[in-house]
Order: sequence, then C-alpha cells, then structure tokens
Amino acid sequence: MKITIAAVGKLKERYLKEGISEYTKRLSRFADMELIEVEDEHAPDTLSPAQEAQVKQREAERLLKRVKEGSYIILLDLAGEQTTSEGLASKLESVMLTGNSHITFIIGGSLGLDQSLVSAASYRICLSKMTFPHQLARLILLEQTYRAFKIMKNETYHK
Repeated sequence: MKITIAAVGKLKERYLKEGISEYTKRLSRFADMELIEVEDEHAPDTLSPAQEAQVKQREAERLLKRVKEGSYIILLDLAGEQTTSEGLASKLESVMLTGNSHITFIIGGSLGLDQSLVSAASYRICLSKMTFPHQLARLILLEQTYRAFKIMKNETYHK
C-alpha cells in the first residue's frame, strides 16, 4: 500500500514538521508514505475573482501533475463528506479491497480548490466544518490516517 499526500505550499513551522515526521514514521508500518509539496502562488488580499480563479487553477495543475496514474484520489474539500475515524478506516479499507494499491490525498491552497481537482477526485472528504490552516490539515490528516490503519488492524490507540 502506498499513501501520498500532495499539498500546496511548504511547511515552515517547526512544531508541524515534527508532528508530521512523527506520524509519517508511525504510518510507515502500514504503508509506504510520500509527502509532496507544490509551490503556492503569490496571492495578495486584493485579487479579483478572475485572478483568484487563475491562482487556484495553477496550483491545481501543479498538484495534478504529481498524481500517479491509477491512484485513488481523495480530496480534502469543505463540501466533502464528513465522517468519523471509523468511517475513514472503512473507506480506506474498501478502497484497498477493490484493488487500489495507491491512495493520494490532495490538500489545496489557502484560496480553495479549482474545479479540476474536484473533477479528478474519486472521493471528497471534509475534516471539519471549522477552518484550519492548510498546513495544519496535513498533520490532522496524517494522524487520522494512522488512526484508520490502527482501527483496520484492530490495534489499540490512545483515546
């Protein structure tokens, strides 16, 4: 099994890097892990709607270029399905049981998602209706993915 997380922007905060490193290490027991960061577009606060759309399109193109053919794409999307940790485990397990050996999670940039990402996704998930910095979403996603594998293996995990 291979899990890829493709995200817009580079992590800068040490505490996030440390958390991501920890959960990447933990997940390596269950799957080959790959973290991909693509460059984010410069986006001042004064962008017109057309300029915002261009930024989202450019970031989407960068992300989609990095997705391996045949990978099952799970898009983090505020309009996606909200689920429990058990629900995510069930979804990942069903994807694996249907013969998909590579799952790619995509995290868009701070302006949101281009329609091309929505169209390319096999499944869309919403981590929460609350707003998180997209860098923090990486850490939350890794923790929940690790938790999902622990659930699938019937292993205990802290509460």
